[in-house]
Amino acid sequence: MSTLPEPRETYDFIGIGLGPFNLGLACLTEPIDELSGLFLESKPNFEWHSGMFLEGAHLQTPFMSDLVTLADPTSPYSFLNYLKESGRLYSFYIRENFYPLRTEYNDYCRWAAAKLRSVRFHQTVASVSYDAEGEVYVVRTADDVFRARRLVLGTGTPPYIPEACQDLGGDFLHNSRYLDHKEALQQKESITLVGSGQSAAEIYYDLLSEIDVHGYRLNWVTRSSRFFPLEYTKLTLEMTSPEYIDYFHALPETTRYRLETEQKGLFKGIDGELIDSIFDLLYQKSLKGPVPTRLLTNSALLSAGYENGTYTLGLRQEEQGKEFELSTEGLILATGYKYVTPAFLEPVAGRIRRDGQGRFDVARNYSIDTAGHEIFLQNASVHTHSITSPDLGMGAYRNAYIIGELLGTEYYPVEKSIAFQEFSV
Repeated sequence: MSTLPEPRETYDFIGIGLGPFNLGLACLTEPIDELSGLFLESKPNFEWHSGMFLEGAHLQTPFMSDLVTLADPTSPYSFLNYLKESGRLYSFYIRENFYPLRTEYNDYCRWAAAKLRSVRFHQTVASVSYDAEGEVYVVRTADDVFRARRLVLGTGTPPYIPEACQDLGGDFLHNSRYLDHKEALQQKESITLVGSGQSAAEIYYDLLSEIDVHGYRLNWVTRSSRFFPLEYTKLTLEMTSPEYIDYFHALPETTRYRLETEQKGLFKGIDGELIDSIFDLLYQKSLKGPVPTRLLTNSALLSAGYENGTYTLGLRQEEQGKEFELSTEGLILATGYKYVTPAFLEPVAGRIRRDGQGRFDVARNYSIDTAGHEIFLQNASVHTHSITSPDLGMGAYRNAYIIGELLGTEYYPVEKSIAFQEFSV
């Protein structure tokens, strides 16, 4: 029986998972001599939604929402420094568009990760336990053991598959794998897209653009009452602020859960320009005759079956209360992502706080452990920190906050008040 090696040192913290948020933490802690940190990622290199690198697709937040700038504008890991080293700074300036392309952002993150000493890829965490005598967490991978006084969880949110499609056969796919399967999809006679967020809209536009070339029928189905635009007005953006986090976090749990549902359109809507582009493209193609496409709103997915290469979707028009069926050969689920507690946390489940709904009880300082300063969470806290949780622009703020908790003193100045409006009485 093989044994794992003894840990060589005790780190101040270990970050598990390397999405943009933990990568930002790695960049911001790199120059801090007082902190020793390690970041473990199961993938062979940095990868962020590569299945959605559609031509021209861009972030919905400006370049200043990079890994570091809003915490440290002087950091060598900024997006602007990446452009400078890549020889594209002037091109980006002339482009006069604040929103980086999605492929460009991914390349930027890879550039930053390659510069860091604290990042280790090919490291899948198998378990996390607690050594009470040493007062440290023991992190085990397949072939190594690490010890740390604190943890920062950044494992992200896996693709969500609706219950109706669980164990469904065939070759349906979640939008996160779209580009890898696009060519095969376009060989089918019909394609149905389920969902109504930005990813769904980008895929619909992409498939609609080439509908004449391949001759498929294209359906876009959503249970939403309309194709909601992302609300991006400036006073609404003030909800991504320290004051709003303070306000939201202090609300009763039942109120926060109600608001979580009501505020989805503030971070899950579609870019307004893309909505207009879809209409314009439909109009343009309709000049030649009826376009073989359907856009179905208010249509909830109740069931799904698969037989002989065809999916049969059971749907209900919510406002009319009428049920109907839709047949399709290709099926894409643009149904978002949902946090799942990593299995490796099971040995320390007793050290983690849960709320009345069974989800992490995330403290204002982003900790989820019973001591209140040992295990910190990146993202996955819309129910406690509102729309700031998944927002790239708030990543540097949260990391500056967490770094202050790790050090016991403020290293990067953390803004306390930036909003013009008042959220509480």
